[in-house]
Amino acid sequence: MPDAQTRPLPGPPASGPPVPAPAVPGADARQAVAELAGAGALTELYGPRPTGRVDPRTLRRLLADAAARGPQGTVLALLVQLATALPLLTETAQAPTATAVRDAALGGRALLALAATDEQAGSDLTALTTTVDLDGGPDGDQVTVNGTKRWVTSALTADHALVLARHRPGRHFTNFTWVLVPLTAPGVTVRPAATELFEGSGVGHLELSGVVLSRDHLLGRTGRGLALFARHMAVERLASAAWAIELCRGAIADTDRRLRARQVDDTPLRESASVRQRLADCAVQVSSLHALWTASCDRIADGHDATAAAVLKAASGTTVERVMTTCAQLQGADGFGTGGIQQLRAESAVFAIGGGATEVVLDTVAGRLDLVLNELTP
Repeated sequence: MPDAQTRPLPGPPASGPPVPAPAVPGADARQAVAELAGAGALTELYGPRPTGRVDPRTLRRLLADAAARGPQGTVLALLVQLATALPLLTETAQAPTATAVRDAALGGRALLALAATDEQAGSDLTALTTTVDLDGGPDGDQVTVNGTKRWVTSALTADHALVLARHRPGRHFTNFTWVLVPLTAPGVTVRPAATELFEGSGVGHLELSGVVLSRDHLLGRTGRGLALFARHMAVERLASAAWAIELCRGAIADTDRRLRARQVDDTPLRESASVRQRLADCAVQVSSLHALWTASCDRIADGHDATAAAVLKAASGTTVERVMTTCAQLQGADGFGTGGIQQLRAESAVFAIGGGATEVVLDTVAGRLDLVLNELTP
């Protein structure tokens, strides 16, 4: 991966044509966003007058199309842009700087990163140590950001990052605010993450050292950072589950095809009773996840139902793990080939970690168990 300190980071043009196509069409998130905007897909996704709401069925279709075209890392970058970063920016952009970036992103001319997870805090966002000083400049018209953000999707390729930072000490949920940080600003260092997985995701780490910005880089009302994050993370979990369904569906179909072509005693391995039952079990698990997604998508997209999103997130994490483990075992040695299911299995572990670890969301479900059980009443 390129050296973080010498690689030039692109800035969003105020207007003009989309960025040039990469060598592999659709394999780069910037190009994919430009293509979607040019085809009118972003208008379909957000409506002609975007407010931050996402049409869930359009989002699912766009992610499925992306998964069929390019690396899964590109799908991850698109998911963050389409389901979380751009809707959050759309809802909060008020000052000219933020609205210009929002318009560029809606026009397919800018790629965004969402930088919430800190160096140490992980899923415990109330413990994050990235700070924003709101009282800078001779006239109080500047803010200063300091901290480290890790495992940021599109960190290497985005124009701006939406950075979650604390503006005062303590764990209270009103102590956090979003800041729009240009990744070319003085004091920003972008480093590639040490991983061979997620090709096309641009995943990396951000170091923010004395990054001075004007106050119009603040997003939304001061103290609304975590509340806004919770609203839009619910939709990201909905999008993640849609991607999980598509990955599992493809893995089962691919495994079925391979086993039909593999002979054991002149009989396709697919005809073995134990193999048939294991594939059928995978199909049942994914069908159940699809039914849960269908039943809860409007509640999550329109009402930002955090409980429904937590249930869906937990279900998608466990379903992906079960399906990928089974398919990888059934494919045998073939799964270790370049781009094979073992690589996909490794990358799919993100469903049990990204957007909240399975254990964390299960704890959320446990805290609202009565509500979840009441939903099951006929």
